Amino acid sequence: MAALGGKTRDHGSTLVVAALSAAFGVVLLQATGIIATAIQSDVVGESASVRLALSLVTTVFTVIAFYVGAIVTANTFGTIIAGRVRSIALLRLIGARAVTVRRAVATEGLIVGAIGALIGLALGMLITLAAVSIGIQQAWLPAVEYSLIEPIVVLPVAVVALVTWGAAWVGSRRVVTVSPMEATGAAVEASLEQSRHRTARNVIALLLVVIGFALMALGILVSLASVFGLLISFFGGLISFTGIILGAHIVMPPVLRLVGRMLGRAPTARLAAENAVRFPDRSSRATIGLVIGVTLVTMFAVTMESYRTMVASTFDDDPQMAAVIDQSVTLTTSIFLALVGFSAIIAAIGMVNNLSLSVLQRTRELGLLRALGFTGRQVRGMILAESAQMTVAAVGFGLVLGIFYGWAGAQSLLGSIEGQLMPPSLPWPILVFTVAAGAALTLIASVAPARRATTVSPVLALAVD
Repeated sequence: MAALGGKTRDHGSTLVVAALSAAFGVVLLQATGIIATAIQSDVVGESASVRLALSLVTTVFTVIAFYVGAIVTANTFGTIIAGRVRSIALLRLIGARAVTVRRAVATEGLIVGAIGALIGLALGMLITLAAVSIGIQQAWLPAVEYSLIEPIVVLPVAVVALVTWGAAWVGSRRVVTVSPMEATGAAVEASLEQSRHRTARNVIALLLVVIGFALMALGILVSLASVFGLLISFFGGLISFTGIILGAHIVMPPVLRLVGRMLGRAPTARLAAENAVRFPDRSSRATIGLVIGVTLVTMFAVTMESYRTMVASTFDDDPQMAAVIDQSVTLTTSIFLALVGFSAIIAAIGMVNNLSLSVLQRTRELGLLRALGFTGRQVRGMILAESAQMTVAAVGFGLVLGIFYGWAGAQSLLGSIEGQLMPPSLPWPILVFTVAAGAALTLIASVAPARRATTVSPVLALAVD
């Protein structure tokens, strides 16, 4: 079974994502403890409501860290498994049992995930130590004793390793249905029509979205009387967004198609638009991680900007207290926004990996285009257009979701203080930066795949295994 997982480039993609996901979890858990220690040493930390809100926010962001890491890691390994259908079929052709092959794939996922998670643990601890040292030196962290080695940091390591194993096991379920005849084909992905007929999955996704939005509405109403409305809204948001992710193969194609119409009518643009929606599983795996990252950044930025606006109006007659709380909010916002931005970076790397793996798996298709007369420049243009289409769709959809979830989060957190519904406050600099980062990601994500697509000769591409 060693031949099944012998592609170093596949392992490299999974290791990078697993390491970053584990590092993200470690840094976030450490950061919440550091923030709690810093705030409790301040006058603001003497408030019971502030401590309660901090505990709730800490719980929320810890769950978010694991959620993002799980989704991006699972998507990356899912893309790898989708590209191995042919090698799996070859093993079946020479007599390998499906259960044996599936066990080998799952074991590989566990080993790669564990190695990546341990690398992430070391990286996360180094980042935390450096951040605290710099923070104390620069005086934006109080010079108090911080506990930097906690047993709980082992949790992200275990979660990432188990998630990678789970992604490998779930992804390898295709092994059971792979026939030896498919050894003559390449990567197999479900078509748009096949995706629409996954009745059970689609119904579950719809139910999760409906139930989640209902819980969010309930949480907003409860928040008018109690801060615990935040927990209800949080789980409502988590459930509804899980439904969106589960139904991404249905949700993303219309968004991608809408963006595809903006690319123009040139042959490269039309091919790119068609490629993005032809296999919705592949496109959704590549884009949904970035949707999560942009949604989180936007959601948190909108929530904190709304909180800042509320504080300014509440303590308008007490400038000193307003300044103290504003400083605390700025510190919390900076640290958490950096952490949430890290999740967006993980998601962006996941998108780059998925697009690169997708191009590797479509070598024959690209070779056929070259044989039919497409120039290297046209192939590069098509890859760039695909990257742009996916990035614009993911960033745009993420901004819409982020503003909505951010408003719901701010309302749930602050509703008991204000006693009424509030409009969202939009942090325009962060939103503009997110769009600019998306534009940069379009170029970055297309460089390696485009180089790969244009360096293989048409004859070799058509003959590739």
